Amino acid sequence: MSQISASTLSSLLRNCVSLFTIHKAKQTHCQILIHGFLPNVTLQTDLLLAYSKCSHIEDARQVFDAMSKRNMHSWNIMISSYIKISLFNWGLSVFDDFLKADFRPDHFTFPSVFKACVGNGGCYFLGKILHGWVVKLGFGSHVVVGCSVLDFYVKHEDVGDAYSVFAGILSRDVVIWNSMINGFVRCGFSIEVLGCFRKMMGEGAKMDGKTIPSVLSACGKEGDLMKGKEIHGQVLKILKFDMDVVIGNSLIDMYAKCGSVEYAEKVFENMHSWSVVTWTTLISGYGVHGKGEKSLILFEKMRLHGFQPNCVTFTAVLASCSHSGLIDQGRSVFNSISLDYGMEPSVEHYACMVDLLGRYGHLEEALELVKKMPEDSPASVWGALLGACRIHKNVEIGETAAYRLFELEVGNSSNYIALCNIYESIGRWDGVSRVRSKMRELGLVKKAACSWISVEDGVHRFYHGDVSHLQTKIACEVLDGTIKAIAFVEF
Repeated sequence: MSQISASTLSSLLRNCVSLFTIHKAKQTHCQILIHGFLPNVTLQTDLLLAYSKCSHIEDARQVFDAMSKRNMHSWNIMISSYIKISLFNWGLSVFDDFLKADFRPDHFTFPSVFKACVGNGGCYFLGKILHGWVVKLGFGSHVVVGCSVLDFYVKHEDVGDAYSVFAGILSRDVVIWNSMINGFVRCGFSIEVLGCFRKMMGEGAKMDGKTIPSVLSACGKEGDLMKGKEIHGQVLKILKFDMDVVIGNSLIDMYAKCGSVEYAEKVFENMHSWSVVTWTTLISGYGVHGKGEKSLILFEKMRLHGFQPNCVTFTAVLASCSHSGLIDQGRSVFNSISLDYGMEPSVEHYACMVDLLGRYGHLEEALELVKKMPEDSPASVWGALLGACRIHKNVEIGETAAYRLFELEVGNSSNYIALCNIYESIGRWDGVSRVRSKMRELGLVKKAACSWISVEDGVHRFYHGDVSHLQTKIACEVLDGTIKAIAFVEF
């Protein structure tokens, strides 16, 4: 029998790594032990890597613990092995031992540990310390390390620090651009998403399948139909992603939010395959625009095509029924959640149903539904009931809903104002005085709101929101001598 060398066994182990063959790795491990090659840092590190790649973390840890000497590579393998299978605390524990052994992290260590800081939500402070080390050790310009730092801040929704890291990365690939765009999306900064995308295109970076949904989402939130159509054109002509389900879903959502339901329908019809999300997105789009009958027809088609509706689908259908006054159909859908699909109706389902019944005057039935909820009704459900009582001037049920909301949302002035409006509508001035006195006692004030119409490139966009910082009744946005928008403010 020919003599087996340590280098031969090392090569065998590296081959096991590429083929993910655990039985060969174990056979080679036996040969190492039989021939007495241990301790050998190179062989032990190769064993560690082989077991790690084959997802045998216990065997990897046994090899690691048996090592009398550990090099940088072995520490990095053990740390990353735990983090890859989401054992973040174990990975961070090994990292702590790594530091106590007087090692310092390198460009292989940092990405794994930042991933652990993301996975373990309580590690924001550690991530900040690690970022300081990245700068101190000179890894700030390293693309992979920079991307991991950026992702850490994005996942913690610290968009300010995320952008500072992003700006410091000189060589940006599409992954880094996507990470920054995703950070703006997570924080709801739609205008910044579009600005970042324009800069990305201006620097010659090519968008991919992960860029498009984020940018389309921003277009939908901003009501920017022109930009959305431009992205759609690039999808069809340049990227040829017209068969991608995720992008198709994003296009449907964008067109629906921009008010172009007919375009959303065309995208849906031209898709080669659908998912539950696809059907749900168009159902929701119909509902938002008051096309409840179409939502129900599409819901039935979805079931006929063999798709199982999920909780989001039911929420979309019930909301559509509410917007269109389809009471009987809404009752039927709500009851089918448990009867036909064996699912427990969620809080959102109850809120939609209460809104539907209450909006069209079935207040007693709505209150009974709230009382039947398996858990304590949250503010969203009581809020829907209070809003309905305001419409129909129902004091008795309105008081029940309002006083429950006073307990659940102590500092929400809108609940007090809603009850006050119910009293005013029937001339109960003693009730109005009592509620306003309570508001003064709690230091609550009514927040100013506005309606905002933006006129740009022939496209009108409507906004409504809190503008308590404004001091005038009319606010104008002027650009190059032309009035671009007027805000009418209610105080």
